[in-house]
Amino acid sequence: MKFLDQVKVYVRSGNGGGGAVSFRREKYIEYGGPDGGDGGKGGDVWVEAVEGLNTLIDYRYQQHFKAGTGVHGMGRNRHGANGEDVVLKVPVGTEVLDEDKNLIADLDVAGKRILLARGGNGGFGNTHFKGPVNQAPRHANPGQEGEEKAIWLRLKLIADVGLVGLPNAGKSTFLAAASAAKPKIADYPFTTLSPNLGVVDLSEGERFVLADIPGLIEGASEGAGIGTRFLGHVERTAVLIHLVDGTQENIGEAWRIIRTELAAYGEGLEDKPEILALNKIDALDEETRAARAAELAEVSGSEPRLVSGVSGEGVRELLREAYALVRRRRGEIVDDEDETDAAPPAQEWRP
Repeated sequence: MKFLDQVKVYVRSGNGGGGAVSFRREKYIEYGGPDGGDGGKGGDVWVEAVEGLNTLIDYRYQQHFKAGTGVHGMGRNRHGANGEDVVLKVPVGTEVLDEDKNLIADLDVAGKRILLARGGNGGFGNTHFKGPVNQAPRHANPGQEGEEKAIWLRLKLIADVGLVGLPNAGKSTFLAAASAAKPKIADYPFTTLSPNLGVVDLSEGERFVLADIPGLIEGASEGAGIGTRFLGHVERTAVLIHLVDGTQENIGEAWRIIRTELAAYGEGLEDKPEILALNKIDALDEETRAARAAELAEVSGSEPRLVSGVSGEGVRELLREAYALVRRRRGEIVDDEDETDAAPPAQEWRP
């Protein structure tokens, strides 16, 4: 399945049905009077967030959506049927924007839906216009026109932790080691061309979603490489894991490039809690590990974690640290001291 995270669609609600001009005609009833029914309401256009979707690819092949037209009213005071509604089903985390890219709604919860275009009301039949003066009205209202508009759908994946780093920093390998996801892994840059999601299961009840986005390069905020198009998928994350390739020579420059691009993108990414990790330590000897870690700590001002997606060294500990930050962001108790204090004292068992 191809990944598509932004698409423009055109929606139109249904027109209302026209009212009917009709008069009652029955044997032995001399003055039947008007009996024209009202027209049906035009169909609405809705957008709804549903589970089980992670791309907007369906809207690449169909961009125009039109709701049903209301049926015209009929004689004998019969009301026309309402037009059929149209519901656009999108992944959880989809933003709805107008044609000028102004935010209309954020569908961040499954089942949330909003009305995009309201259908036109049906017209009144001639029964509505009868009175003491005009007892035989010969006119009815036409149905109202529906609404027509263009909207943008932009998907921002729902993830708790995001992986960032230069191309070939080992993000896909780390994702594969941390979860059951099977991203494409190769020894050339830009192997990952679209975001990947993986569910990390630390233990029963300890689970979070990890997102791997395509690598950034210097000048990405100005469109270099893949650009910063996919950074929107880590806007919702609670924590960023910044992976730095330990096998490259200039460790500090690699860290600086990513931090610069995060700051240039904005949206609060540079202020998110970050766990810095020196990756691919399985390819380094002890002396080189210590030297590269010291260099990275000096440049970044924080102590990097030593991990390897290939051997699995340090991966579990890093994931536990990330999960603790996620729980803190959620407002849950994460400190061991607090959990100890909150636990009830053990009672001695007696028969």
